[in-house]
Amino acid sequence: MEPPGIFGIVNVTRDSFSDGGRYLSPDQALAHADGLRADGADVLDLGAESTHPDSEDVAADEEIRRLEPVVAALVGDGASVSVDTTKAEVMRAMLALGVDWLNDVNGFRDQDALAAAAAAPPQVRFVVMFSRSRGPRADRGAAGAGDLFAELREFFDERRRAFAAVGVGADRLVFDPGMGFFLGRDASPSLFVLRQLDQLTRDYGELLVSVSRKSFLGEVTDSPVGQRGPATLAAELWAARRGARWIRTHDVRALRDACRVEAAIAAAGREQGAVS
Repeated sequence: MEPPGIFGIVNVTRDSFSDGGRYLSPDQALAHADGLRADGADVLDLGAESTHPDSEDVAADEEIRRLEPVVAALVGDGASVSVDTTKAEVMRAMLALGVDWLNDVNGFRDQDALAAAAAAPPQVRFVVMFSRSRGPRADRGAAGAGDLFAELREFFDERRRAFAAVGVGADRLVFDPGMGFFLGRDASPSLFVLRQLDQLTRDYGELLVSVSRKSFLGEVTDSPVGQRGPATLAAELWAARRGARWIRTHDVRALRDACRVEAAIAAAGREQGAVS
């Protein structure tokens, strides 16, 4: 198994479901980001507006105020930075600071967001997320009327065409199939998508999977947010084995160490002439 690249989550928010308020100040956010880098994060994914169903609205200027000092410091220190936002104004401000990635849970369906992406420097890449919700946050009532796998494929195909129409090639896109409340009110849609990941990776190339501490894992294990580490790691390793190129997580060290152990076991088997 080729180890996935890791997006380490930095929530510069009051109300994120797992760590809201812990990293709201620039000093707190930077200290957390530095810890994630030390643990092995390849990309730091910063968000200033939570996307869970009960989260507050955050104006674009407040998002920028929260993000700007943290992003500027990290970019200045050579970190690869992603900004998780649905707002074109925030995208443009963060691109001016030199971020490498934009991550939009609304899939750049807003025309202003797509235009901001089209104007980005050519090295910038985009995480394009599928959601049955509409708007900047998950919806507990979100549900599709038809085949979820067909919905995913239709969305990925349509977004490829939309980006191509504004001059952005498919090689700059990473698709996120969405998880948790973005797919539905219970665990079954998320479990189904995880089960189908190998086919999605074959058809669409690089995928990012973000399952860390999410509600569907709590449903499966009957565990609160703070006790979902083992369930998270199990789902992340499943995704990695089925071709996910990127995994977005709160617990960078746990995922990095687990991937290293799997790689060491595989290498030991090859050295002993074992048949995998």
